[in-house]
Amino acid sequence: MSTEVTNMAEPTTTYQPSAAPEHEPPPAQAPAATATPAQEPLAAHEPAQPPMQDQGPMQHQGEIAIDTDSTYSEDDLSTYTASLTSSVLNFPTENGRRYHAFRQGTYLFPNDEPEQDRMDLHHEMYMRACNGKLHLAPLIDTKDKRFLDLGTGTGIWCVEMGDCYPEAEVIGNDFSPVQPTMVPKNVKFEVDDIESPWTHNQKFDYIHSRFLAGAIADWPKLVERCYENLNPGGIIELQDGDFLTYSEDGTTKGTWLEKWSTDFANAAKKGGRIVQPGPQLENWVRAAGFEDVHHEKIRLPLGVWPKDKKLKEVGAFNLVQLKEGLEGFSFALFTRVLGWSLDEVQVLLGKVRKDLSDRNVHSQNDMHIVWGRKPLTA
Repeated sequence: MSTEVTNMAEPTTTYQPSAAPEHEPPPAQAPAATATPAQEPLAAHEPAQPPMQDQGPMQHQGEIAIDTDSTYSEDDLSTYTASLTSSVLNFPTENGRRYHAFRQGTYLFPNDEPEQDRMDLHHEMYMRACNGKLHLAPLIDTKDKRFLDLGTGTGIWCVEMGDCYPEAEVIGNDFSPVQPTMVPKNVKFEVDDIESPWTHNQKFDYIHSRFLAGAIADWPKLVERCYENLNPGGIIELQDGDFLTYSEDGTTKGTWLEKWSTDFANAAKKGGRIVQPGPQLENWVRAAGFEDVHHEKIRLPLGVWPKDKKLKEVGAFNLVQLKEGLEGFSFALFTRVLGWSLDEVQVLLGKVRKDLSDRNVHSQNDMHIVWGRKPLTA
């Protein structure tokens, strides 16, 4: 059920990776070579999930108790069924990091292998924070339905959704063609800019995005496009964060981590992006016309300081992925937008890493998950 997509300004490149043996689960993804927490098996993904009003919240409210005790894929161009142009594959490098070529400079974070490894580690952290669920919105009847993942990154979410819902078509798009080639036969990827006009010739039944903080210039317009491209009764689910770190006990005040977090947010804003879309997702979804809107906030500790076992594991994954991502998050924004030298950035990041390793600094950030339904009469 392959759909060729064309962008009016530049052709959208659609490619179908080679299919993995039918419905076999994808191989386990090894995190980056740094020390990572021991992983417990994830709960099996439930294909059909009841409405969340019948479930308890992902997290209990109140302050997080403190424990007082002391990647992934390689490009294989021979499997592409479409010819990818040099404008898509000629990745530029800057300060030792590799960036996307399609619409160069629009996205300020790298797409190289270290960043791909970090993204997959971030996915594992998210799965543990959400009790092994790939989505919170209820997807009941998925036969012959079309799913779209915006800004798919390494494509790991699409691959796992393709395994969970073999009767649905799963499409992921991104600036960079860095997704795996061995995927379920119902999964495909596109190279496209989701902020340009959409030209799909079929609408979707479920549109998903996760952690596009710092990547989108006009969030309300993007949500409106999702509404326009959903079938009546279709579902949108946006999962995004608030990159600003904080502490419930004030231990982040005056730290280099706080300075970096603030400078990072200011640089993104100066560059026309926001890194705190999470708290605003619900308003954007309601304003676009969606009904039956739900909103859940999940706190993500940074480090192993929580006493709770699950939060400690989530915090360990979050700490590792942030440490590995600091350079990728910072280099382009701080040098291009704020005018810092690379040496100045490196000095700051060294101090930030020390704060992240300090168990007396009880930092965290938040993830917001919002989903809603397009009216059947729309």
